[in-house]
Amino acid sequence: MRLNQPRITPVAHGAESEAQAAVLAPLVARNTDYNIFRTMARHPGALDRFLKWASYILSRHNSLAPRTRELAILRTGYNCGSGYEWAQHVVIGRQTGLTDDEIARIKLGADAGWGAEDAAVIAACDDLTSDFFVSDARWAVLAAHFSTEQCMDLVYTIGEYTQVSMLLNSFGVQLDAGLTLDPDLDRRGA
Repeated sequence: MRLNQPRITPVAHGAESEAQAAVLAPLVARNTDYNIFRTMARHPGALDRFLKWASYILSRHNSLAPRTRELAILRTGYNCGSGYEWAQHVVIGRQTGLTDDEIARIKLGADAGWGAEDAAVIAACDDLTSDFFVSDARWAVLAAHFSTEQCMDLVYTIGEYTQVSMLLNSFGVQLDAGLTLDPDLDRRGA
């Protein structure tokens, strides 16, 4: 986390405009109207479009296995210094089968005892979040483990969560109740 308080205050429950209430309604119904969405609801048209793409990334239509997707999201969030993203997706990652040991090793990178497929995913995250390009050598390793669609979905997923991390960090979105900030991602006051 970069900021101790939001730069953009989340829309309070009961204080939504008609447009904000409409875009938040499906999230409220699922009890997933998290701070990220209540913050983004300040621009309801953008949130509406954002949710369509984000829903694809987190859906069964994404050709990546959920565990692989969460591995990529967590490494991307870590690389981007997004304490909020990390905290939310540690919970989701565990639900997809990532162990606490694996979650801890995500921070250490591709050389932290991963199998070849997981190491390729982490290395691709590192390429995309540092150089915005997957190197030829790393692409060849990805292509040996994943289909063309899966490679595309990996890039889409990393790109989506780089964007999400940027907005979380810049808007100052604070953790939702029940989440814990990882001390390695506490960059407030830095």
